Amino acid sequence: MFTGIVEEVGEVVAVERGAESARLTVRGPLVTSDAVHGASICVDGVCLTVVDQPDPGCFTVDVMAETLSRSSLRDVAPGRRVNLERALAASGRLGGHIVQGHVDGTGTVVARTPGDAWEVVRVAIPADLARYVVEKGSITLDGTSLTVSGVSAVDDPAPWLEVSLIPTTLEATTLGRREPGSVVNLEVDVLAKYVERLAAAAPRPVAS
Repeated sequence: MFTGIVEEVGEVVAVERGAESARLTVRGPLVTSDAVHGASICVDGVCLTVVDQPDPGCFTVDVMAETLSRSSLRDVAPGRRVNLERALAASGRLGGHIVQGHVDGTGTVVARTPGDAWEVVRVAIPADLARYVVEKGSITLDGTSLTVSGVSAVDDPAPWLEVSLIPTTLEATTLGRREPGSVVNLEVDVLAKYVERLAAAAPRPVAS
């Protein structure tokens, strides 16, 4: 489990592609400082398992077809900057929100509106994920825990959400450099999905 508080921005240094999979090597000196084989590291919002550490400060992960189909890692190439976070220690603070690293899909940055000390970023989102997004709720974009500051109407045929990024987020994550047209990974609040599933399975009252 993660919190969505990005620890450092790393760099993809190598990509090996299989028929339906990929192996990535990522440079991240901080997140590898205590990494071991089998450790979990969140890469742009995707929970991945360390399978090798080929060089100091680098780690290698395998990415399966399911992950490639749901995330922006399908188009990853050497040189790409990525948000990195180690798994939350049981004694740590939950500074963001509960993030599983299980990406639900991708969105596209459609606009950036600067303020005096922040920037509002609008992201177009898939219709099947829009129902889980609420104003002032939590959303994960590229592994970054954020508060939804605006959301489209329930019946909007082209749903979107907005987040307001403070200077620290703009500087310390890749979201400061995601221009319109950029694809970002989305993970909605898992609690909303559980509630929906339980409500659907609840017995219906019998009419008298």
